[in-house]
Amino acid sequence: MKTNTSNPALSKLYCNVFGHHYEVSKTVTKYVKEYTCTCCNKQLTTNGNGELTELTPKFAEINSLLERIQNKRMVYLSQQKTIAA
Repeated sequence: MKTNTSNPALSKLYCNVFGHHYEVSKTVTKYVKEYTCTCCNKQLTTNGNGELTELTPKFAEINSLLERIQNKRMVYLSQQKTIAA
């Protein structure tokens, strides 16, 4: 059920009463994802322990670095597969 309201106060009230409805907004790696509440747009990410924490600028920077490392690794592995084949 999508309940995007234009009034932020109503969105917060809805989330306080019924709870947040998080959806994956970005997949950084296999284990690290970023989530966004569809009602109030609160953003969370997974930390090193696998728990959800608020997405701060520090965590956003960490996630972007992880994503860049993961992408380089996947490119390297795909090149190795083509050489071996």
